[in-house]
Amino acid sequence: MTDVKTRARPAALNLTPSAEQRIADLMAKAPEGTVGVKLSTPRRGCSGLAYSVDYVTEAKPFDERIETPGGTFFVDGASILYLIGSTMDWVEDDFTAGFVFQNPNAKGSCGCGESFTV
Repeated sequence: MTDVKTRARPAALNLTPSAEQRIADLMAKAPEGTVGVKLSTPRRGCSGLAYSVDYVTEAKPFDERIETPGGTFFVDGASILYLIGSTMDWVEDDFTAGFVFQNPNAKGSCGCGESFTV
């Protein structure tokens, strides 16, 4: 019998405590029937892909599910390959507030930061 060595599966997406708190805030005021918040990467913008966070009313079979203290966070199954190893943070300053992504898979982004390419 041979020893089979397996390595730990990399995290699909890492959430900072600030991002987890924002998910909790969103879920606290979510429309009725909402089961979680979902991140996807639709094709748009000058670089090709953009980050989109929306409420969802049902879980899709291939979505990655991340349980947070404030509710369930989903990552779109078709987007997961673009996001593996990324960190999602919520940042607020005097002029803006929004989710910020550190994505090791992104090879470039547009000047305004709205889209990225892999």
